[in-house]
Amino acid sequence: MTKPIDIITRAMKDIGAVAAGEVPTADEAQDGLDLLNGMIDQWSNESMMVFYRTEIVFNTVQNTVQYTLGPGGSVGATFVGSVSGNVLTVTSITAGAITMGMTITGTGITSGTKIVAFESGAGGNVNEAGTYLLSKYMTAASTTISAYYERPLTIESAFVRVATMQGGSSVAGGYLDYPVAILSLEEYEGIGIKSLNGPWAKAVYYQPSEILGTVYCYPNPAQGQLHLFTQTIFRNFGNLTDDIQFPQGYDMALRWCLAERMMPMYGKTNQVQIAMINGLAAQSKATIKLTM
Repeated sequence: MTKPIDIITRAMKDIGAVAAGEVPTADEAQDGLDLLNGMIDQWSNESMMVFYRTEIVFNTVQNTVQYTLGPGGSVGATFVGSVSGNVLTVTSITAGAITMGMTITGTGITSGTKIVAFESGAGGNVNEAGTYLLSKYMTAASTTISAYYERPLTIESAFVRVATMQGGSSVAGGYLDYPVAILSLEEYEGIGIKSLNGPWAKAVYYQPSEILGTVYCYPNPAQGQLHLFTQTIFRNFGNLTDDIQFPQGYDMALRWCLAERMMPMYGKTNQVQIAMINGLAAQSKATIKLTM
């Protein structure tokens, strides 16, 4: 599996900063990692580079109209699980819902670990036990695990899931989904009574900030499970030996785009070389965007 040091070394060879058989120095490798993470952050803002949408799921609480997203936010999940290799086995969920893209923390859990795929755990529903794939390999005994969503840049669409009722009680397994409008700041500020009570959220306004983002619901919901679809935030690589887990084509895009950004750092001025690498970087990104 490709690692950041592999991408950095190949990019440096492409621009002639290291020769065949050589490896970057420790300082060069760290500079390359910083540049790679900066580039990944920039890609999170390019919608056509993002290969899937994150689904944020949480139950609304009566008389609560504000919810925060991000590390330490009010929206997340708590469950009991263990890890073997990169497989998370969840035995019970005490709060929230497990979905892709969540960062998990707990005893024995490697820092920065994310849920990257569903196995038997389908995700998206509260109390969904099963297995999930993680971004890192480790061994962790059964323990209480917390999970949170990265602060999204925007909310693109949403719906609310409401349990169907029969005889005054909810029907097991029965629910209806209703679309939820995404409001701009001006539209939300135009609402006269923001705390007006209602059966469930019919619209949301999202205000991002540096660390946490805040979701405002309207009207004040009495029930409902919100499903928010947002652009995925690419994870940064914590060290040079993290595994890179991207779909086909991303390795080459990372390599050539990193080489493009490294050329000024290493004083490369050969116009033929610059044109070639710029062209390969643009082509690799364009190929990805054609399939997104």
